[in-house]
Amino acid sequence: MFRGFLFERLGKLFGSSAWARISIVLITAGWFGLAHYSDQGLAGVEQATIVGLVFGTILAVTGRIWTLMIAHASFDLTALAIIYWNLEANVAHLVFK
Repeated sequence: MFRGFLFERLGKLFGSSAWARISIVLITAGWFGLAHYSDQGLAGVEQATIVGLVFGTILAVTGRIWTLMIAHASFDLTALAIIYWNLEANVAHLVFK
């Protein structure tokens, strides 16, 4: 909903050109990343900004937010399960081996 609201408001301000959409994706991804700093530090900002760029680009191209909301919730629930079941080291070894 954060992204949907900002896309709509910034779209009214910037218009609907390709450069406007690129600007909106960059602004919202940066803001999304910074919103994660207090809880997750710099690593969280980096990860959230990258995900924000990917999700923002998908929203700018498709105009559909519901699938992105489901993907975001799935990502968060998976991360929560990994932390809850103390699987962080195991997953990190699979990914960064």
